[in-house]
Amino acid sequence: MASNNLSVEKVAVKYGLIIFLSLVAYFLFMKLVGLFEIHELRGLNFFILFAGVWKALTHFKKKGNLEYFEGIGLGALTAIIGVVPFAVFIFFYLHADVQFMANIVATEAYGQYMNPYILAFLIAFEGGISGVLVSFGMMQYLKKSRMVSV
Repeated sequence: MASNNLSVEKVAVKYGLIIFLSLVAYFLFMKLVGLFEIHELRGLNFFILFAGVWKALTHFKKKGNLEYFEGIGLGALTAIIGVVPFAVFIFFYLHADVQFMANIVATEAYGQYMNPYILAFLIAFEGGISGVLVSFGMMQYLKKSRMVSV
C-alpha cells in the first residue's frame, strides 16, 4: 500500500496528462514542420507513452510500495488517461483540417473506410492496448523478486 498522500489515481492523472500534452505537442510540431505525412514518425508516439508510463511507475515505486497488479493497473490507467484525450483531440482536429483527413483517406491502407470517428477510436484502442502491454512488461522488471536465497 502506498503512503497516505500518494494514490494510484493521482499519479495516473499527473503522468497521463503529461503523456497527453506531449502527444499533442509532438503532433502539432510535426504538423508545423511539415513532417506529419511521414507515417513512420507516428511510431515515436509509442516512446512518449512508454516514457510516461515508466515515469508513473517509478515515481509510485519510490514514494510507496508498488504491488505487481497495482503497477499494471497504474500503467494502464496512466496510458488511458493520456491517450483517450489525445484521441478526442485528433477527432476534433480531423473535423477542422479537412485536407489532413482527405490525405489520410487517400494514402492509408483501408483509407476509404476511415473517418474521424473510426480514427479516434483506433487511436484510443491502440493506445489502451499498448499501455496494458507496456505496463505488463515494465512490471516484469519492477516487481519484487520472489526468489528466496537458501
